Amino acid sequence: MNEQPIREAQTDGLPEDAVADYLLANPDFFERHGNLLARLKLPHHRDSAAISLHERQLHVLREKHAALEGKLRELIENARANQVVVDRVHRLTLRLLGNRDARGVLAAVDASLREDFGASNWVLLITDPSLQELAGTGFPQLRVVSRDAPELRVFATFFESGRPRSGHIRENQRDYLFGADGAQVGSTVLLPVGDRASLGLLAIASQDSERYKPTMSTDFLTRIGELLTEAITARAA
Repeated sequence: MNEQPIREAQTDGLPEDAVADYLLANPDFFERHGNLLARLKLPHHRDSAAISLHERQLHVLREKHAALEGKLRELIENARANQVVVDRVHRLTLRLLGNRDARGVLAAVDASLREDFGASNWVLLITDPSLQELAGTGFPQLRVVSRDAPELRVFATFFESGRPRSGHIRENQRDYLFGADGAQVGSTVLLPVGDRASLGLLAIASQDSERYKPTMSTDFLTRIGELLTEAITARAA
């Protein structure tokens, strides 16, 4: 390769960004001046040894490659985790479809939450008067309460938002939902039942404080609430 002589230039006070702009605009510079690659030395960021520009470029490329590999592993792990949740929601759907009465629906919810979603306890609060007959199922986790009941004021913000929540709930909310078992609750999910919680709420508790985190995706939680809504309204009709 024929190397062209470097043109003399006044470098005193030359801004660094001007040098960077020139190199970006002339990507063949080091091809025309290959001898510089061997002469330029840069400090290695891990020790005091000097390396060539070419070695530094290889090092940067390796770091980028490692970062991309890490991101790919993260995406794969997230995809696998999502598939696990999809399978669990699918099993819940099949269980709900296989029961023809309200008590059977609640039994299916109980089995799914405990076996597939790590729940140690759960409570379904029904606040819609049209579903009062659900109280006749005698299911211990079901409560039928008037939306105007004073004790439900602690959930006013939840009912106003109508959106799932996960993580830690307030002590008065925990005590109302789980009573004496509340002290064992580490983390909780609150799901709206009905459009914007018009029918009530489903509370799912775990003794593990890290089981239900505030950073959890609410997409699957919303689906569970929708499935339960359809199941109980269809069986109560």
